[in-house]
Amino acid sequence: MVDTHCHLSYKDYDNLEEVIEKMKNHIIIISGCDRSSNYEVMELCQKYSNIYGCLGIHPESVSSATEDDLAYIEKNLDNSKIVGIGEIGLDYYWDKDNKEIQKKWFNRQIELAKKYNKPIVVHSRDAIQDTYEILRDSKHNKIDIHCYSSSLEMAREFIKLGAKLGIGGVLTFKNSDKLKEVVKNVDLQHLILETDSPYLTPEPYRGKKNEPYNVYYVALKIAEIKNISIDTVLEETTNNALTLFDLNFKL
Repeated sequence: MVDTHCHLSYKDYDNLEEVIEKMKNHIIIISGCDRSSNYEVMELCQKYSNIYGCLGIHPESVSSATEDDLAYIEKNLDNSKIVGIGEIGLDYYWDKDNKEIQKKWFNRQIELAKKYNKPIVVHSRDAIQDTYEILRDSKHNKIDIHCYSSSLEMAREFIKLGAKLGIGGVLTFKNSDKLKEVVKNVDLQHLILETDSPYLTPEPYRGKKNEPYNVYYVALKIAEIKNISIDTVLEETTNNALTLFDLNFKL
């Protein structure tokens, strides 16, 4: 299994070593959001062989971001454990007053990804059209739309750009009919698994803190929706993740 997107931090888990140990035979990709979390991504990547990382400036962090933060990301992109740039993107839910600043930082980080041929992990909340237009105009085709939550029609448009759709615990929620429709109608080759830990815990553990191993329950739900075996889901989504993030992982 590959959890293609999560946030692991000692401040969020008092049992972080145990959480990581449960995934010792699987792959975890953690994403940074700002200066301090990017530092922690680097630390955990170096400490654990099955952890890889993405470095990025989240749209909620752009107002306090500096040139030094961008330079730190670029400086570490030649590290073999850093496999992408993320979490980056647009979020108009929390802050509608800095849209242009968000777009600027999103574009700058996409350009960095293009320069180093890295995939991007994209956050989009209440901003799907602007997100799509920026990605379309960028001509970058190594894209993970993290926690995909938009329509089937828009999913098909992102797929045309070369994007993979990150599917997480929301799929298991009772009110996720729109996402279930996407998963049912999109070929498995376009899907990757994620947890967004410590958030969005899937059923049957909703209400508890999420962790990377729970990606299994996302795979189980995909198998149920598509009426295929969970082994098929795990094999294909793992291959999709290995390809997108250019991972040559050996246990």
